[in-house]
Amino acid sequence: MRGKLRCERKQYTYSHERDIVPIEYRIVHQRRLVLAKGHGTLTDQGIFGYQRDVWSLPEVGGYDELVDMTQVEDIALPSTERVRALASLSADMDAPSRTSRFAIVAPSEFAFGLGRLYEILRTHDDRRTKVVRVFRSLDEAKAFLDIRGTLP
Repeated sequence: MRGKLRCERKQYTYSHERDIVPIEYRIVHQRRLVLAKGHGTLTDQGIFGYQRDVWSLPEVGGYDELVDMTQVEDIALPSTERVRALASLSADMDAPSRTSRFAIVAPSEFAFGLGRLYEILRTHDDRRTKVVRVFRSLDEAKAFLDIRGTLP
């Protein structure tokens, strides 16, 4: 396996009322990177489920993260308090021994605004070890994460 990227692919589907919302992610161990992509309507249950499922895996502690919200058509969060709760949960799950980076691609105005709120909340949490940034384009996010070329 020398010279090849080992990549795990997972798709979790969370149901919220009658909507089915997939959040797909890949773990690229050689690059210490988690790539996630949302589709359709992003729900409270979906994003919290992704956070708990992926970031409770001990092998991804300290990995960089890229969440692409380009294909998200709607965001159904009950309130901005849930963004605060997600930021707190996320900071609590950060690997304490390693600094990492988290890029959010959010081209729509609403997604970008929620992403910025999340970024600010994470920045002011003393427990955090991830540097969070929100971008309008995938190219900007890749540059922040030092990813050259196509995504693995």
